[in-house]
Amino acid sequence: MKTSIIPLLLACAWAQAETDVPPVLRAQVLLDRAHFSVGQIDGVYGNNMRQALLGFQQAHGLPATGQADKSTLAALDDGQPALIPYTITEADITGPFQPVPEEMADKARLPALTFSSVEEALGERFHASPMLLKRLNRNKALSHAGEEIMVPNVNGGKMLPKAAQLVVSRSAHTLSLVDAGGQTIAQMPASTGSEHDPLPIGDWKVNGVARNPPFHYNPKLFWDASPNEGKATIPPGPNNPVGVVWIDLSKEHYGIHGTPEPGNIGKTQSHGCIRLTNWDALLVADAVTPGFAVVLKE
Repeated sequence: MKTSIIPLLLACAWAQAETDVPPVLRAQVLLDRAHFSVGQIDGVYGNNMRQALLGFQQAHGLPATGQADKSTLAALDDGQPALIPYTITEADITGPFQPVPEEMADKARLPALTFSSVEEALGERFHASPMLLKRLNRNKALSHAGEEIMVPNVNGGKMLPKAAQLVVSRSAHTLSLVDAGGQTIAQMPASTGSEHDPLPIGDWKVNGVARNPPFHYNPKLFWDASPNEGKATIPPGPNNPVGVVWIDLSKEHYGIHGTPEPGNIGKTQSHGCIRLTNWDALLVADAVTPGFAVVLKE
């Protein structure tokens, strides 16, 4: 029986491409697909990645090293590539794109808080920092329709099991989804308050979920607001101050939400709320319902 050599050549070429993926980057993509998010995939080992590895290891009975060791990578390996080709479309480059002003009053005048560039939009879609996309695609035009680029393969993970509880750890800077048996089934980095607006430790519940919400800015609720600022309604969009989703909690003025600055999640403080990347916030929004149990702990 005659066998075509073309599939074999393609498989060999792909295997070679996979060996060229830096180990840290490969681990970050595998963790993302396993629902143990590092936040924004950037190819750099930092605290978000360490916490993701620790969470995955503890959930799967592995030694809690916080490192991408052989046993952890073997457990993470789902047989899919870390990077895949993607062809930029006309829709990708059409936008609309616009700079995001600093002042709330200026944001309120815009029709929507859209992405500021095609690089930012592609980064959001593939859970990656725009700088990583540029490094992966040197000499490629990310704003040119028809250009084939390499991107993190963040789709195709297993469906998330049913969650029974949401737990936020202030000390670990993480949000976890836990099943009825107490097993952590998802974890992601979170910004969880500050000395001015500390995380409200205790047991709460989800009131409801609003997708693509406007943001009602009240300077009286922000310790660092300028004295001359007034209330403002900020239109929806990925660069809205609460990102693309707001999960309202039973603690007044507190919620879980997305962000226009995914690279800062888990690394900077918030105004008391629990802030996630937009893609992680959407995952949580799909997992919770009104009355869902929320535990905020040290």
